[in-house]
Amino acid sequence: MRHQTIRVLAAALGVASLGAGCSPGQPGDRPTPVTAILPPGTPFPTELASAGVTRFSFIGYGDTRGRRDGVALQHEHSRVVESIVTTIKEMANGPDPVRFVLQSGDAVVDGRNPRQWNVSFVGLVNRITTEGDVPYFLAPGNHDVTSSDDLNYPARKSALANYLYAMTLLIPPDHSARRLDGYPTYAFGYGNTFVLAFDSNVAGDAPQYSWVKTQLEQLDRRRYENVIAVFHHPVYSSGPHGATVVERPTAEIRARYMPLFRKHGVKMLLTGHEHVYEHWVEHWRDSTGRERSMDEIVSGGGGAPLYWYIGEPDLRAYRAAARRDSVRVEHLVRPSLQGENAYHYVVFHVDGPRIWFDVFGVEMDGPVQSYLLFHATLADSGATR
Repeated sequence: MRHQTIRVLAAALGVASLGAGCSPGQPGDRPTPVTAILPPGTPFPTELASAGVTRFSFIGYGDTRGRRDGVALQHEHSRVVESIVTTIKEMANGPDPVRFVLQSGDAVVDGRNPRQWNVSFVGLVNRITTEGDVPYFLAPGNHDVTSSDDLNYPARKSALANYLYAMTLLIPPDHSARRLDGYPTYAFGYGNTFVLAFDSNVAGDAPQYSWVKTQLEQLDRRRYENVIAVFHHPVYSSGPHGATVVERPTAEIRARYMPLFRKHGVKMLLTGHEHVYEHWVEHWRDSTGRERSMDEIVSGGGGAPLYWYIGEPDLRAYRAAARRDSVRVEHLVRPSLQGENAYHYVVFHVDGPRIWFDVFGVEMDGPVQSYLLFHATLADSGATR
């Protein structure tokens, strides 16, 4: 039984460690440009224009890569998108309409192959930006830009160029205040909420860390009471990428970014990589002795083959390194066992400093239908800086 489980898990993982050993496409493929995802018809407001907004919603999810990327539209992702668009339309005239969508990475199986973006992904996301009329912000996963941490690795450079072509009409341009030049690392503000998206594949990279640090240090916290970080590799998880495994990006995020996020009161982390839903909360004490919290939402059910619960991670070394902050970690929602997890997305509702959310599962058979999986409120929703 153990060997059978390992074989099934290996099939589900596919090429999850995409890196130096993978080919960029079919032999003889001629390079074609990646088509840019269309922006919404209604321009996304500038930070200044949205300054007074304190109530709205946004959607988060991740890991949309499909079994037939480059050949056909992503089937499972298409059903998730159908439900997302329906939700956006249903909420459009309510008290907290959806204003943007966040995706935590792994858009396609192999980001070096333009056909996978053009044939399987871009058209689906265009439904969100055109029919839903909201912008779409993607943080890069290991399948999108390879798992290499070498910025000059040719395969990474090729894949990154494709990512940037796809996102060119949606993310801030190079040489702007909210973009790190040459990186898929950017930020934006809407209302009272600030979003940072960075490339966790290169979490050890000094220029990226310095840029993120500067963004947080210079942020107007009187306005931005909610700060959210979006990246691919989870800080802690209980699927095949977590449990007893500590991958390089996770180790680097724990060592470099988490102390920074605690210092600046980041409220929520949206991650993926694990094709499941799980909810973690990190509790700590700030410099005044006040107890604070930061939620991590792992949402990797956007269309990639689903994973399942493997086991709890050993966080003793992480907690020891953060003992000055009295860190403790709580696992609020665990994934289910094999065959019991759902494709899903998350609707986050913002009302001042309070953020609550609903996790919607999406049926894969018959008419596209969604159903409520979980409802929760972020642990630090009453806190302000």
